[in-house]
Amino acid sequence: MDEKIKRLKYLIENSNHIVFFGGAGVSTESGIKDFRSKDGLYNLKSKYGRPYEEMLSHTYFYEHTDTFYKFYKEFMLPKGVKPNYAHKFLAELEKEKDVTVITQNIDGLHQEAGSKNVIELHGSILRNHCDRCGEFYSLKDLLDIKGDIPYCPKCHGIIKPDVVLYEEPLYEGVIESAIYKIMQADLFIIAGTSLRVYPASGLVRYYRGKNIVVINKEHLDVIGDYILEINSPVGEVFFKIKDL
Repeated sequence: MDEKIKRLKYLIENSNHIVFFGGAGVSTESGIKDFRSKDGLYNLKSKYGRPYEEMLSHTYFYEHTDTFYKFYKEFMLPKGVKPNYAHKFLAELEKEKDVTVITQNIDGLHQEAGSKNVIELHGSILRNHCDRCGEFYSLKDLLDIKGDIPYCPKCHGIIKPDVVLYEEPLYEGVIESAIYKIMQADLFIIAGTSLRVYPASGLVRYYRGKNIVVINKEHLDVIGDYILEINSPVGEVFFKIKDL
C-alpha cells in the first residue's frame, strides 16, 4: 500500500492538468449514504411502496410530487454533513495546480471545501427552479415553503430541484465542459464510483493520456488501461499522501 501511495503522490506532483472524476464513494466518508453498495439507498426497504431508485425519476416526480418530496427531504438532503479529507485535499491542491473536479454527487461538498473548478454532472441540491416561470430558489428557500409540495409564490408552478433525475438528459454544456477538461488532462483520477451510471460513465473514454488512477473500495473495470489502482476509501488515501 505504501508504495502505491508514494506512486500516487509522485504522479500528482508531476502532473499539471489533473481531473478528478468522483462518485458517491467520495461523500460516504462525510456520512452520506451511497446508492448501489450492499448498504446503499437502493438496497433499503422502501417506506413508500415503490423502490427508491424509481422514486428518483422524472415520471415519479410529476406523478407523485408530494411523496417525492417526503423521500427527497429525508434521504437526499443530509443534515449536518461536512466536507471530508478528500474534498479538502482537492481544494488545497487546486491552489497549486490546474485541478478540475467532475462529480456525480449533488451535495455541494466540493465547493464548501473550497474547490472552484467543479463540474456537477447531475446538478445540485443547493439550486431549485420553478418549472413554470424559472424563478430560482435556494435550498433554504425551498425548505421554508410550507406544504407537502413547494409551489412558486410568484406563479404557483412546482419548484423542482436542479438535479438530474432518471429519464432526464444531462445538460449539454456540462457534458461539453467535462469532455474538454478530460481531454486536456495529463492525470485522470477516477474515485468512489461504480461507473454504472450512463452517460456519466461514458465520459471516461474521452481521456487521451496514459495516467489513469483508480481509487475505489472495490476493483473497478474502466475503459482503457490504468497505471495504478488503490482499493481504499478516497479520503484515507489522500490523508496518507500528506504524511509522506
